[in-house]
Amino acid sequence: MNESMQETMKTVVITGHGGNEVVEVRQGERPRRRPGEALVRLEAGTLNQVDLYMRNSGAGITHELPLVMGLDGAGVVEEVEEGETRLAAGQRVVVFPNLTCGQCEFCQRGDDVLCTRMKLMGEHVDGTFAQWLSVPVENLFPMPAHLDFVQAAALGVNYLTAWRMLFTRAQLKPWETVLVFGVGGGVSLAAMQLAASIGARVIVTSREDEKLQRALTLGAHEAINGRSEEVARRVMALTDGRGVDVVVENVGEAVWASAMKSLVRGGRLVTCGATSGDQPPADLKRLFIRQLQIIGSTSGNAAEFRELLAYVERHRIIPVIDSVYPLEAIHEALERLESGSRMGKVGLEMGH
Repeated sequence: MNESMQETMKTVVITGHGGNEVVEVRQGERPRRRPGEALVRLEAGTLNQVDLYMRNSGAGITHELPLVMGLDGAGVVEEVEEGETRLAAGQRVVVFPNLTCGQCEFCQRGDDVLCTRMKLMGEHVDGTFAQWLSVPVENLFPMPAHLDFVQAAALGVNYLTAWRMLFTRAQLKPWETVLVFGVGGGVSLAAMQLAASIGARVIVTSREDEKLQRALTLGAHEAINGRSEEVARRVMALTDGRGVDVVVENVGEAVWASAMKSLVRGGRLVTCGATSGDQPPADLKRLFIRQLQIIGSTSGNAAEFRELLAYVERHRIIPVIDSVYPLEAIHEALERLESGSRMGKVGLEMGH
């Protein structure tokens, strides 16, 4: 590629809020590498629910328009600072989308996911749905060697979120049982795969039999159709009346009662979303009498991402990909993400 061809790139930007018409594929200027950064030729990204939120509303997220979309990305390092020892030109990398301050009390104690000034690519600043990206070296990690670019990109949000939920926050152990709600979604599928990989017993729910059957082939031990069965009652039947040690959920209001009733005494419910509503009944009597733990979680920190990548490579875990679209088909990709029929990540290829 000659120098004149390299000066521009294709990007996906949002110009407003309220539907697909505000999402455009644009020609933009290729970024210049700044001190402390690496220039990356992005090969792929994957979509997340927040991409739909940014398209539809963006409320509560400080940002300026137009904004390049995307949190997940993977590609090849094109250029690094002279003397840089952590990365090298030609290296395949995956993007860690959290840009943290490094100075607040949470960054100082190593829990940068709680940074008071954190900015996320694709939400607060330009993101990864572009052919090129210049980003701090600290936000790039070597890709697991067995994955392709789409599969690697999937690790940056959903798999990192599931890793923190299961192992940092809920402290899931191999001998425990975990209930994962809504197994068609990215975080839920990731949680199912990761929990099963350590030997935990995994029960999953969905409202579609086809997704449940697929989940069973991917490592789930039991599956419950939430449309035709009462989840908590079925969980108790499967666990001989005991209940599960851990519940993983990101649905919120619609499943909260079932989630609480499915827990063993002293069990942990870890949540990272509220797609059906964020004001469920607290069920305080059950909470204190059975000494349950309700744990909030989102994303993950750089140390956890490093652990996740090493674990994925060591155990040869392959993220579930539903479908892959070219950058120019971003509207079709968003529609697929929005559809209830998908199972796994929707990928985007940058097409150099």
